[in-house]
Amino acid sequence: MCGAVRYRLHGPFTYSAHCHCRSCQRAVGAGFATYSAVKAKNFELLQGDMAIYRSSPGVERGFCRQCGTSLSYAGDDWDDFAIMSATLDDPSAAAPTANAYTKDCQPWIALDPALKNYHEFP
Repeated sequence: MCGAVRYRLHGPFTYSAHCHCRSCQRAVGAGFATYSAVKAKNFELLQGDMAIYRSSPGVERGFCRQCGTSLSYAGDDWDDFAIMSATLDDPSAAAPTANAYTKDCQPWIALDPALKNYHEFP
């Protein structure tokens, strides 16, 4: 939001999805979080530095130290690095293809029937 943190993604997206789990809902203060991921080696921090919060065992969430914007999600044993899709310069570049953790989906969210739905994380 403030521009203090800038990053670049290299290579293709490995996935883009809406996550409806309670942890993501709480972390972003919304009904779901939308992530787009690349292989971790294809994430490059260009400017600033992300604060990291270990939100659960093996999970790190990155955010801007200055404005608090949620930026990333990564797991200790993941090959992927996920970025909050709305923080991309062009968020339309990574249209979501799935909903994850639909078991926690809020009743006021209308799921897109064109997307794959996963009860938990695929």
